[in-house]
Amino acid sequence: MSQCPEAGAGAAVQAESEPLQARFEPMTASDLDAVLALEQSAYAHPWQRSHFTDCLDAGYPAQLLLAGDTLLGYFVAMKGVEEVHLLNIAVAPTYQRQGWARVLLDALALWARGQGAHWLWLEARAGNRRAIQVYQAQGFQQVGRRKQYYPAEHGQREDALVMSLKLSQPA
Repeated sequence: MSQCPEAGAGAAVQAESEPLQARFEPMTASDLDAVLALEQSAYAHPWQRSHFTDCLDAGYPAQLLLAGDTLLGYFVAMKGVEEVHLLNIAVAPTYQRQGWARVLLDALALWARGQGAHWLWLEARAGNRRAIQVYQAQGFQQVGRRKQYYPAEHGQREDALVMSLKLSQPA
């Protein structure tokens, strides 16, 4: 499995009174208990262990963002032909609104460029305004809508916004 570069290593964001130093490590099966705990705390409709296991077994890029032994967040992506599709991204609720999602997205974009990708793609819940704002601030634009894509409360379904980011290629 290809690893994301250490783009976020040493990234510091003020958390309380001292900077938090973070690093990336590849996600492995031994990390799944911690990943699932974060996933369940961050999402009303979390991925199951089998989703993560299938992605790891397929060799999809999956990276943890850690500060010491603390899991700040992670992403799972899928490489395609000249594109990368973000499948899952999460930041622990305690560390949200501190810039860690941007660090994760920057690392993914850097890795994707290194793989020759020209585009990053993702789906976001139509009702997840905070996530959509983060993606837009990173340069993603809405290019479509998938009707009833996500499960929602009481057996309902929620639309997904399809978003893409054009990656600049080195000259």
